[in-house]
Amino acid sequence: MTITQLKYVLAVAEHKNFTKAAQHVFVTQPTLSMQIQKLEDELGIVIFDRSKKPISLTGVGEKIVEQARNIVNESRRMQDVVDQEKGFIGGEFKLGIIPTITPTLLPMFLKNFTNKFPKVLLRIKELTTQEIIDRLLDGRLDAAIAATPLSQEKIKERPLYYEPFVGYIPESHRLYSKSKIESLDLDLNDILLLEDGHCFRDGVLNICNAFKNDPNEQFQLESGSFETLIKLSNEGLGMTLLPYLHTLELPEEYKKYLRHFTEPVPAREVSMLYRKSELKMQIINALYDVIASVVRGAIAFQNVEIISPISKE
Repeated sequence: MTITQLKYVLAVAEHKNFTKAAQHVFVTQPTLSMQIQKLEDELGIVIFDRSKKPISLTGVGEKIVEQARNIVNESRRMQDVVDQEKGFIGGEFKLGIIPTITPTLLPMFLKNFTNKFPKVLLRIKELTTQEIIDRLLDGRLDAAIAATPLSQEKIKERPLYYEPFVGYIPESHRLYSKSKIESLDLDLNDILLLEDGHCFRDGVLNICNAFKNDPNEQFQLESGSFETLIKLSNEGLGMTLLPYLHTLELPEEYKKYLRHFTEPVPAREVSMLYRKSELKMQIINALYDVIASVVRGAIAFQNVEIISPISKE
């Protein structure tokens, strides 16, 4: 049994396809298949049910994959220990970011970080909060950026910044005439929301008084992007709420529709996440410092009282 064989097993378990797994680990498909077969023969069990499409794990295969993941992760930590001891900031680093943060945050820090730490190979993946949790726990991510709190026992949450909510209110809306809005002004029957599964949607629901379905409402609109919500608002179909950093890139003609909240300003807490046992702390600290310094300077609300409505069960 070798570490390489275990890595091949993990690749097939993830991709559920021998060809794709081989491409992922940069070997030929026959080489990967032969090594996995050798491991199965050595153990005297079948890890993958090859008769199914896509390939699936057998019952014992699921247990083998779980153990293989632990062994591979621990083997990688040996190099992490050496790097940390030497103060070396480099190597591959897998970072997950939720979709409502990626478009605005990534351009703000990526070039700065890569210029400052050219030996770090950042592999960035846009993932949902649940995918981030799962991948952090099983070692497929080194760190992540997401809205918190998540209250996961094995995951460390280190707040990066607090991002205020901002109202986007078209001229036809009842709140357009107000210079500032309050949480009590909001009514979910005329707020356009991100579709279910986005943590930003959870924050909007939390700052509203209550979710009340109006039997007389004509429609309820949800979307997967802020751009679509803005377009729908411009058509007079309701207001929406945006994260502050997203408003910085709006066309000038749209900024007249922005309305800030009175204090305390509702906001989402955005944090760096990593396993409490993580050893790549030299890279995590470097990434944290770069992001925090750039973003906190861009957020103009640091001198007002902010509350965070995001909560996770």
